[in-house]
Amino acid sequence: MTVPAQRVRRLPWAPGRLLPLLLAAALLLPVVFLAVQADRLLDADRELAERERFGVEYLRALGPVTEAVVQAQSAAVAGQPASRDTLNRAVEEAAAVDARVGGELRSSERWAGLRAKLEALPERALADPEAAFTAYGEVTDLILALHDKVRETAGLVQDAGTHSYFMQDAVGEEMPEAMVAAGRLADLAVLIGQRPAAERTTSLGELATIRFTALQPAGALVRNLQSAVEDTASTDFGANVLAPLDRYQRAVATLAAVSVPQGRPATVDAARIATARTQAQSAARELQPVILGEIDRILTDRIDGLERENWLVYGAAGLAGLLLVVLAATGWVSPDRAPSAADDATGTSDPAGTVGGGSSGTGSGGTAVDSPGGRSGGTVSGGSDRWAPSTGRAGRQPTEPAPGGQPVGQPREADRWRPFDAAR
Repeated sequence: MTVPAQRVRRLPWAPGRLLPLLLAAALLLPVVFLAVQADRLLDADRELAERERFGVEYLRALGPVTEAVVQAQSAAVAGQPASRDTLNRAVEEAAAVDARVGGELRSSERWAGLRAKLEALPERALADPEAAFTAYGEVTDLILALHDKVRETAGLVQDAGTHSYFMQDAVGEEMPEAMVAAGRLADLAVLIGQRPAAERTTSLGELATIRFTALQPAGALVRNLQSAVEDTASTDFGANVLAPLDRYQRAVATLAAVSVPQGRPATVDAARIATARTQAQSAARELQPVILGEIDRILTDRIDGLERENWLVYGAAGLAGLLLVVLAATGWVSPDRAPSAADDATGTSDPAGTVGGGSSGTGSGGTAVDSPGGRSGGTVSGGSDRWAPSTGRAGRQPTEPAPGGQPVGQPREADRWRPFDAAR
């Protein structure tokens, strides 16, 4: 019988151990790519929201300028001296805002042209009301153009929120247009009374045009704010905007009624138009800070939400990377593979290590074992032949062999002994 040799420890296969690292790197690359793309998208959305906040700040500064210019125009057309203090303070505040955010909104050039026009306006009332009406009309056109520029470059016109879009359209486009047009309507009613009778027909046609120009944005303003109130989940906004909106709506309705020419020849009541214009302007003055404050609140909440999403992206990417690193490390330091059944059947591995606790093929005395009977005179483990049959009493047949030294995978040794072999 041949004692199986001890199994030689196999060296690890380098490509097999590199495979987990390669798989982890292959999975880590798309995770990093997705995290970078998500971070860029979130950064772009956050920059847009921050730019929109700059636009809200600029529109808040342009409101007093618009109102002051409209008041100065009415005083100049009526031939009354008007104080420039209110207008100068509004201009200085708007200039400070433009110096801070004008570069980001690319509005500095337009503001410089508007400010030059404002400073060129005479402090005293012009002798010709028609010239004053024309001069101030050019300034108000520049103000409306600056409103449009700020809304466009700030991204307010592209706001994805329904609630905020309605409000920015109302406060950034329709409110200044309605305010300027209402001022022109009241001033033209004053001028019509001073013009010759031959120009009455032309003047009434001009009045009808300006009347439509004033009422159309005012009606759109009311509808947009009503839609914003219905769409918002904020109870404070509805409570703060409904009262001034109701007053504004009534003032616009009164302005529409009193600006229609009456009688023969057709005339308009300039005093009633001026009163309705003042009421509408006062209500708009209350609406503007409420609307702009609500837009700013929405944008602030949006920025905070984007910050949280950004941290979630970082956390998910870090966790995925950590799991992949652990997977790669586990595959790299994993133990060698266990011996297969084929190796045991062919005798190429020796799970027991050695026979009888000694070295492979020898006993404790160093003598090799040749046969089960030990005829060569060699012994295993101190001279006792573990493969010899039990011979306690003569004539008794051998019993089952001792199980201690039976090699794995070898045939049963009891079948190899016969009844008379022990007497040899």
